[in-house]
Amino acid sequence: MLDNLSLFVQYPPLAFDVVLNGLLIGAIFALAAYGMALVWGVLNIVNVVQGELVVLGGYVTFVAVQWGMPPLLGLPLSAAAMFCVGWLIYRAVIFRVVDRDIFISILATFGLSILIQQLANALFGSDVRTVDADLGSVHLFDGMVTLAGIKLLAFALALGAGGALWFFLRKARLGQAIRATAQDPRAARILGIDTDRVFAMTYALNAALCGAAGSLAVMAWTIHPYLGLPYTVRSFMVVVVAGVGNVAGVIAAGLGLGALENVAGFVFGVEFQIAFVFALMVIILVWRNAMATRKRSHLE
Repeated sequence: MLDNLSLFVQYPPLAFDVVLNGLLIGAIFALAAYGMALVWGVLNIVNVVQGELVVLGGYVTFVAVQWGMPPLLGLPLSAAAMFCVGWLIYRAVIFRVVDRDIFISILATFGLSILIQQLANALFGSDVRTVDADLGSVHLFDGMVTLAGIKLLAFALALGAGGALWFFLRKARLGQAIRATAQDPRAARILGIDTDRVFAMTYALNAALCGAAGSLAVMAWTIHPYLGLPYTVRSFMVVVVAGVGNVAGVIAAGLGLGALENVAGFVFGVEFQIAFVFALMVIILVWRNAMATRKRSHLE
């Protein structure tokens, strides 16, 4: 560990490579976190199945490429397919736990996550899957810094999706209905908004964002049936840090998490990278709890 840390300090281009690649990977985390922030803010549900939706999106792109489709066309296909899957999941399960205790929603979505894991394992096997996007790489500083083209695309799409989501929520009729429902569902129903439709579309939009994130993940990284939980934890941490409804904060927190995770993987070793993510989640939860306690004490 100390040797890796000394390399990180002594060779600035290496440090720059690790941090910059982490920022680009963090864009995928931000995409998945957009959806969790939507579901949490509108349906008041902590969506534990978030990561499994990301993995399913990756498998859609993987299967599409196996059938001869260009990898990049798998991105909109994954988003569209997962939009339909999200709508079906809402109609089958999620609508039953809206307006219920938040722990009921956690248990319900946790059960869904286990079901999807086992179905993915049965259909695709437990092998690690990846797809070559064939976008090449960009080399900087005489080849000392290498940036994969798919990671640059993920970064651009994360920024574009954040801007599109912000515009949609403020200008589109459905977006305004989503915001109104998030603020006060009962008042929205009185004003004639079909809140059940809003909930269904919100959850489907969340799944579409996860599908896009999964498509990028299988091209930039790897997927397997049991990779969902780390993506769920990452999305949860990003939303907790950024706050529900803060699109710019989600982007910043996602990029920051990606950079921290990549640095931790380099310094401590790749085998401890996921352990770092879970340890960071505990630290963030303790910090947020301390902040909330301090705020209550000031109010009293």
